[in-house]
Amino acid sequence: MPGVEADTIVVAAGRSSRMGGSDKLATDIAGRPLLAWTLDALVASPAVGRIVVVTSAERQAAVAAAPWLPAGVLEVVVGGARRQESVHAGFAAFDRFTPDPSGVVLVHDAARPLVDPSLVTAIAEATARHGAAIPIVPVAETLKRVDGELVGVTVERTGLGAAQTPQGARRDMFREAWRRFPADGPRTFTDEAALLEACSIDVHVVPGDPGNLKVTHPADLRHAALMLGTAVRTRTGIGQDSHPFGPGTPLMLGGVAIAGAPRLVGHSDGDVALHAVCDALLGSTGLGDLGRLFPADRRTRTGIDSAEMLQDVRRRVEAAGWRPATVDLTVVAARPRLATHLDPMRDAIAGLLGIDRSAVNVKASTGNLDGAEGAGRSISALAVATVEIAR
Repeated sequence: MPGVEADTIVVAAGRSSRMGGSDKLATDIAGRPLLAWTLDALVASPAVGRIVVVTSAERQAAVAAAPWLPAGVLEVVVGGARRQESVHAGFAAFDRFTPDPSGVVLVHDAARPLVDPSLVTAIAEATARHGAAIPIVPVAETLKRVDGELVGVTVERTGLGAAQTPQGARRDMFREAWRRFPADGPRTFTDEAALLEACSIDVHVVPGDPGNLKVTHPADLRHAALMLGTAVRTRTGIGQDSHPFGPGTPLMLGGVAIAGAPRLVGHSDGDVALHAVCDALLGSTGLGDLGRLFPADRRTRTGIDSAEMLQDVRRRVEAAGWRPATVDLTVVAARPRLATHLDPMRDAIAGLLGIDRSAVNVKASTGNLDGAEGAGRSISALAVATVEIAR
């Protein structure tokens, strides 16, 4: 069922009791906390729309202010003492924004950073089709019931499977389940499927992924670090911007002042080249867009220097555990002639990003004298930026 978009609750309120007292979700893996990797894996699925992160009261402020939070995170809320209370808190947060009666809701463990985006999509689509779905991995090992330090009996494993997340259900099914078994009631459910089962709601099974590890013990953390540390170490984003010419001079382009050319209209200094680079960097790291960081209203200083904006973006990218690696920039303008300004623009951008100028390429086009740029009414820019994991 293509086109499914699910609200996703990420449960991050646990106390990491089996990790020796350390907070596993804050553990640094390849320059980023484990929770950041989990969120990145989720947003890589086209089926994931809005996200609510449910965490503990002591972590809430830090997580909410984290620069690595993807743009899709709607809110960071405080959970409860039990999983079901945390899930209910996330559900209630979505209700404050859109009380959709029948949409798909997914619940995912924050401690599963290796979840494959294709599995997330499969669960969302199965939930939309069947009403509720979970991923199951068949049990491969022989199971033993243990009596103290002795083996009791061998458990028949036929038909047994290990449940993973994300687990999904339609919003109306969750409402009915909590009506019958309130989240703060006496009965405890270990996962969402158990709650639905208690209500005689059928839960569809989707083949799980053995690689979808839940980090529970220190050995799991080492395994996750190994897998993520050898994963893709670069990411790429695209940024585009366009501004018409206006009154005044000089033209600011690529961090360079071009005397004698008219200025571009904008709430800032109108530097479309730097704006495109900003959006490319933000896109590569999932940090939103320039308009959200610097809205064109009184929250942003009129005439702000775009170089200052790019430096702020660089700080956010680095705080999220990345660093700029390369920039490829194309400026489309019929006027002024830019040939003698391309190298200074390259050098200015490289300096602002703290990278070698050989990693920055700036080129210009007249746009074949087509459109507003070709008619000399505006200038546009397209940037492709690559970032790499900071070490």
